[in-house]
Amino acid sequence: MATPSASYSVTLRCGIPNQPGMFARVATAIGSAGGDLGAVDIVRVQRAIKIRDVTVNARDDHHVARIVAAVQAVPGVSVQQVSDRTFLTHLGGKIEIQSKVPLKTRDDLSMAYTPGVARICRAIAATPDDVYSLTSKRNMVAVVTDGTAVLGLGDIGPAAALPVMEGKAILFKEFAGVDAFPLCLDTKDVDAIVDTVRYLAPGFGGINLEDIAAPRCFVIEERLQAALDIPVFHDDQHGTAIVVLAALLNALTIVGKDLGAVRVVVNGLGAAGVAITKMLLAAGARNIIGCDRQGALYRGAPWITTPIWQWYAEHTNADRRQGDLRTLLRGADVFIGVSAPNLLTGADIAAMTVDPIVFALANPDPEAPYEEVEGVARIIATGRSDYPNQVNNVLAFPGIFRGALDCRAARITEGMKVAAARAIAEMVNPDELAEDYIIPSAFNREVAPRVAAAVAGAARAEGVAQR
Repeated sequence: MATPSASYSVTLRCGIPNQPGMFARVATAIGSAGGDLGAVDIVRVQRAIKIRDVTVNARDDHHVARIVAAVQAVPGVSVQQVSDRTFLTHLGGKIEIQSKVPLKTRDDLSMAYTPGVARICRAIAATPDDVYSLTSKRNMVAVVTDGTAVLGLGDIGPAAALPVMEGKAILFKEFAGVDAFPLCLDTKDVDAIVDTVRYLAPGFGGINLEDIAAPRCFVIEERLQAALDIPVFHDDQHGTAIVVLAALLNALTIVGKDLGAVRVVVNGLGAAGVAITKMLLAAGARNIIGCDRQGALYRGAPWITTPIWQWYAEHTNADRRQGDLRTLLRGADVFIGVSAPNLLTGADIAAMTVDPIVFALANPDPEAPYEEVEGVARIIATGRSDYPNQVNNVLAFPGIFRGALDCRAARITEGMKVAAARAIAEMVNPDELAEDYIIPSAFNREVAPRVAAAVAGAARAEGVAQR
């Protein structure tokens, strides 16, 4: 069963009889309904009644309804209003554009806009490279989506994807000082997406592709990388892969195993699963088996239907192992899931080799229930913030773009990604490394600068830095 979280946080405005012990009865009702009681504020006090705002975390909308019903069932108590705190957070959108220069006098206006701005335009026309020093391009990233693979929601369209893209823009700014703007495109046509981004690229220093379904995401990224001289990065692929590699390097250190020697099973061969595999191979992994709904992917598998799966079959599973996920896990060292919830049990994990490492990253519910495999797996990581070892892309993409923008990298190479992963892994000091601490917190403000420095260094070493 899912744990109550702030994503389903509501504030109940309650009228409670002004009598000793009445709020305790309300709190008991919330607890009995499985709610997680948070802040309690007095709105006003009347002679016979107190109006309180009571904040509660729940598991889902149905759970909220049960909590409200439980509170209303307390004699004399009325629930006057239910406010969804997550919806209030998004009310009116989460981002805005602010001016960096004052506009208080006619002189201010003449320099920021006409006629003075014409001098800046002529300077850029004469020396195009000056666009990086005289405009926002040097620090601006486009967050581009078609809304076809949003979180775990699937194809919900560009408008419904906008809250996620706004959130991404906030993370860019908050963690790395990078300005970002959401571009939600109302098309699924590869040519149209590539052309649109290519036409808009002069205003941006980098392109972050987001929530675009496979296999189109692979084609779009490849074509844009070839067409543009600014970094193009599909975060669902590479951000996830970078953080997975960072966590796995530290996990292997704990269990005393080497990346080149372990057998890794990757379940879910979409954008993230393919990118994780490529990243592990680039870092030195030698024995990876990919698995999807049809079972193991191997050379000659009849269900290979895309070029990316053909590539995958040619570069993994050298022994051509076959079978379903449970079969493949027997004797494996590492499980990495980017697929669907509740596929595995504790018994499946127990069938792995000694000290199994389990990265069950499906959200919100992992492939293997945490409570069931805890104590069976030596190390567990998930995509959730309420369990240890959260694999969170925010550890990667802000610092990656900060570093790429700072050195004006023409592209983001595999070497830059591996450098980012190693920088994240090294944020956990050896004396702190433990089964429940293999990766730094998403709120560790030292991560992005360290990643940025590592990425910029790798870009210069590989000759893709233009500054």
